Amino acid sequence: MSIQIYSIIGLVLIFLLATLRSVNMGAVAFLGAFLIGVFIFDETEDDLFSGFPGDLFVVLVGVTLLFAIAKNNGTVDWLIHAGVRAVRGRIALIPWVMFLVTSLLTMVGAVVPGAVAIMAPIGLNFATRYRINPLLMGLLIINGASAGGFSPISIFGSITNGVVERSGLPGSPVLLWVSSFVFNAALSVVVFFLFGGKQLLRRRITTTEEPPAGPDNDSGGSIGDEPAGGAGTTTATRTSAPAVTAVRLNAQRTVTLIGLVVLAVGALALEFDVGLLALSIATVICVLSPQATKGCVAQVAWPTVLLICGVVTYVSLMERVGTIEFLGDSVAGIGIPLLAAFVICLIGGAVSAFASTTGILGALIPLAVPFLLTGQVGAVGLIIALALSSSVVDSSPFSTSGALVVASAPEEVRDTVFRRLMVWGMSMIVVAPVTACLIFVVPGWL
Repeated sequence: MSIQIYSIIGLVLIFLLATLRSVNMGAVAFLGAFLIGVFIFDETEDDLFSGFPGDLFVVLVGVTLLFAIAKNNGTVDWLIHAGVRAVRGRIALIPWVMFLVTSLLTMVGAVVPGAVAIMAPIGLNFATRYRINPLLMGLLIINGASAGGFSPISIFGSITNGVVERSGLPGSPVLLWVSSFVFNAALSVVVFFLFGGKQLLRRRITTTEEPPAGPDNDSGGSIGDEPAGGAGTTTATRTSAPAVTAVRLNAQRTVTLIGLVVLAVGALALEFDVGLLALSIATVICVLSPQATKGCVAQVAWPTVLLICGVVTYVSLMERVGTIEFLGDSVAGIGIPLLAAFVICLIGGAVSAFASTTGILGALIPLAVPFLLTGQVGAVGLIIALALSSSVVDSSPFSTSGALVVASAPEEVRDTVFRRLMVWGMSMIVVAPVTACLIFVVPGWL
């Protein structure tokens, strides 16, 4: 048995153990890197730590800390309410507000599961109150997260573009971002009309601003219940049912909004390091408001940090022992370049439907590098197709985003939402690679 086969078996065991035993994949990957690296490949601890992604660690910690602060001080709530008021009560636009706000969150750096975790409970409460199909709302939130998830300053974008750059392949971060956004937006249009969006087009609500109860009360009004008839205009009323409360801009939220703008401008226009900039902005806010932010460090997405760092560390081990080149040569040896490209995308979709997309991107894109270096298919096109194939299947209830939507659905429809998301997610395993390859790989224009 060749030395590369051992690392492949280790990778398979990592995915199986993490999935079947519900253990963080990153922790299992660190275990695999230690056992296989030290006892099979005779690597030293320094060799193992050389593959630790320190840059990604800082990106994840900095970005998720900043968004934990934004969530805690009400900045995210302010953004959501501003979006709802912007649609002037048109119910059909509410799912699209959720799509756009979720995409905005991931676009400027929020991790996809974190953005879905913020938006899913709010969106599903909207769906319950205004009789919107929960599957429609949930899928638009998930698609919105994927739509913005490949911006140059996002987690998915950072991982994908980083691998492309380190591998010496031609890349286009902006085209990857735009392609992801357009693809997910088009998919959401299909979802909208497939799951009852047409019936929402003539329904409408109005909102009112409730006067503050006191100097420290940031609550305004709330969106009230719609009459049983479903159509027409209603006036917002106070209710104990789930509602979106108007949140006014205060000093903390203003500072946080400025920080988010600085992050976007600094990373996109000035090309500062995303992680260092986000961590610096978050630290400044903590210094300005220590009491209000003291619990935010505990809310950093540490499981995601562990997952990504563990998987990337193990993949680095595979690169050092030649496994990545071995697998890439095997795919290239299929003999039919377009079929090989489709197989890579299909693997990405199938595995990602049952695991974390962040981990899959870090593991599978390097596997495609040797094949891409042959020049048989366009590198930019295949990278985009692989990214889309691996992210669209996040709607599977076995993936983090899909599971969050199921958990946020009302108990009486939770089983139905689970079954329908499973059907949709499993269909995307095939539909997404086929569509993405037909658009981005087959024409050969990228």
